[in-house]
Amino acid sequence: MKTSTWRADGNFNRNHLTYHPPLCEGIMDYSFQDKGERQALKLTCGRIVVKIGTQLLTDVKGQTPQQQIVALLDVVAQLRERGLEIVIVSSGAVGMGMRAMQVSRRPKSLDKLQAYAAIGQNHLMRCYVEAAEKHGFTCGQLLLTAADLHDLDRNRHVSQCLDALLAAGVLPVINENDSVCTDEIKVGDNDTLAAYVATMCRASLTILLTTVDAMHELQDDSTLGERVSVVRELSAKVKAQAKGTDGNEFSTGGMQTKLRAAEIVNRTGDYLVVAGGKEGFSVLLDILDGKDVGTVFVPRRQGHMHSRQRFLAFFAEPAGTLIIDSGAEKALCQQNRSLLPGGVLGTRGVFHRGDTVRIVNAENKEIGRGIINFAHDEMARICGVQSGKLAACLQREVHIPEVIHRDYMVLEEA
Repeated sequence: MKTSTWRADGNFNRNHLTYHPPLCEGIMDYSFQDKGERQALKLTCGRIVVKIGTQLLTDVKGQTPQQQIVALLDVVAQLRERGLEIVIVSSGAVGMGMRAMQVSRRPKSLDKLQAYAAIGQNHLMRCYVEAAEKHGFTCGQLLLTAADLHDLDRNRHVSQCLDALLAAGVLPVINENDSVCTDEIKVGDNDTLAAYVATMCRASLTILLTTVDAMHELQDDSTLGERVSVVRELSAKVKAQAKGTDGNEFSTGGMQTKLRAAEIVNRTGDYLVVAGGKEGFSVLLDILDGKDVGTVFVPRRQGHMHSRQRFLAFFAEPAGTLIIDSGAEKALCQQNRSLLPGGVLGTRGVFHRGDTVRIVNAENKEIGRGIINFAHDEMARICGVQSGKLAACLQREVHIPEVIHRDYMVLEEA
């Protein structure tokens, strides 16, 4: 069987300087004032993913997409001069293709969307290259599909390619490969894609630029109230506020996709900011200067996920499911233990040694995911069996008694 070797520190050898302000009991899920979070964010910044939405490129009054990209890269050049590594996730291929073909309404048929993406991506990238040349650097284009994320080897190659581009001083410009993607095999929106890219390249900060200035509190009459400065926990109450950036003829995203992106990025231990770019891209400088603009989503996790955990949590496709008892759940979640066969109640699905499986409790709540050391047929024979009796049950030597070792597991709360 093909195996893979992981490095605990990931592909990118850079120490993350991380400071998390203490979270006190009773602290609000979100607040309207910064309480030191942006200063903490400043201390972490080294590699940054910036996502620019379709509306900022194609729907800003008095500005052409080319002018918007020039303005964006003028600011990116200043960030690069500060020693920051920048990765751009850029929407706009379909919108620019529609403009090139003088089409005003977004088509619903997949073939036309793919055609406009093919036309527009060429225009989009040319704008980035020309804008970058003004500042003496060049761009590298990566068009990704969901398969590039979910396949282990391809995922690693994307990460290594990004590292190589950044090491060479190149500005990576990433988009989903809309010309070949279908509904069944697409990431879906570039907010989520930006979060996945940040996860793969171990970015310490992700910034989602949109046409609204931030997330706003939702009033009882469904109007938008005060700007939310800081989100400390993505609770149900926070998710209920997800209103304010609905998709239009050109875009697919909204505030809900931005909260989903924040969930992904925060879970890895990193920061995400939603901010408005309609008044100019100098907002990026404001964010990096610690000014109270936009909405910052603060990670609760202390430290960062390593590469294996990131792949298991966000990209690996589970081949089956293990159902565990309450004792095993406590051992995993509270004591950081490995999963032993004695705590497994049953299995679902057909899986093999080395596959990724879901771990659920008796109520079918997902506890985590991990790489399993036994095939499904062997698991059927050893569920509930004590480790010392495995050899007798399987009629072979067993050198690894753990069903899933804790080093090859990621928990939902992690």
